[in-house]
Amino acid sequence: MSYSQHDFYSDDPLEQTANPVKRKLSSILALLLLLIGGTYLVQTTLAANISINSGPVEFGQGVTQTAACSGATNLTITPNSSFVNASGGGAHYFSSVTVTNVPTSCNGKDFTIKAFNNTSSSPLAIFNTSSTSAVVWNDGGTFKLGTGSSGMTIEQSAGTFTVTFTSPVALSSTVFKLTVESGAHTDAYGVGLSGPGGGTIFYYSEAGFNCGPTHSATGSPTGGLCNYLEVAPSGWNTGSDPTKYWANASDYNYQVTGVTVQNSGWLTSAGIGLGYKDSVAIVTNGRSIDSTTAPGAARAYLGGSLNDWYLGSPAELNLLCQWARGVPSSVTTSCTGGTLNSATFGASAAGLRDDFYWSSTQDTVNSWAAVTHFTNGSTNRQKFTLNYVRPIRAF
Repeated sequence: MSYSQHDFYSDDPLEQTANPVKRKLSSILALLLLLIGGTYLVQTTLAANISINSGPVEFGQGVTQTAACSGATNLTITPNSSFVNASGGGAHYFSSVTVTNVPTSCNGKDFTIKAFNNTSSSPLAIFNTSSTSAVVWNDGGTFKLGTGSSGMTIEQSAGTFTVTFTSPVALSSTVFKLTVESGAHTDAYGVGLSGPGGGTIFYYSEAGFNCGPTHSATGSPTGGLCNYLEVAPSGWNTGSDPTKYWANASDYNYQVTGVTVQNSGWLTSAGIGLGYKDSVAIVTNGRSIDSTTAPGAARAYLGGSLNDWYLGSPAELNLLCQWARGVPSSVTTSCTGGTLNSATFGASAAGLRDDFYWSSTQDTVNSWAAVTHFTNGSTNRQKFTLNYVRPIRAF
């Protein structure tokens, strides 16, 4: 006997699906939530695999490695990635690395961290466009940024440090190997590090600039061009930055001989290092001879037992403002953006004020002096008011 599908009978109740449209919408919403949640997760954690020693390791996962100073103690190295948004897309970048379990035998050593791809023995550029090495100095258990550290920030705890690249450039997908090497500490200077005068370095020029009491190519303490600008530390005046007049009370309209006079074009490379010559001239001419005035106070400061501190030019104050606000240095661009006393380039303890600071440059209008505002880098002219003072020096 043959049967067709119509010949079967069942008395089981037929199950009806209630509101199928609503169930479908719920499924779509769940999928969307999953995708959105996954997107946020990926942006801050895993993006690719790397290979340290042997075997693939995901970003965000620690791997052990020894350094020369650690002996049998394994250091744990954890690479991290972050998603950098861009118009029309974005990408994951190798953005920071954490090293833990650092033993006391590594005190006094430099750690050098490098990244490699899977085809070349040359390290990858990992920050600041072309920097291939992240150097950290273990100063007796306190971790500090080392040579070439401009563009990095550091966080630390006992036996642990994390360096973060302000502008990472290595795609996570290109990083296949990390190395950490220990070696003798190199006593070099860099932006955000301590300078020889006990202040903090806020500007570096590889080409160098004129400096010294005559603003010359042989004006540095070593007899050549200067490469660094250093700012006195917060508390240099045994407290917060003082406010002072630019000149003696009777000298408001007096044009000091030998001091640069300018009423425009403040931001030029010629202005870098110029403050020393002008500050010396102001004091030598007896117009601000003691520490009751801005140039006198700057020249009287002897941080690091050095006597070459001075009141910066508008160009130098603009660079100081950029460093303090965490904005990349630009000689010809006014200081804007960022946050004052930012940790980006090491200014978190700078203690600078969101206000006007005196420069050592005069203006053609009534022989007033130039002041720079640390909110937006604007340069104005004053002489009848109290403004803030912070010494700098070049070397």
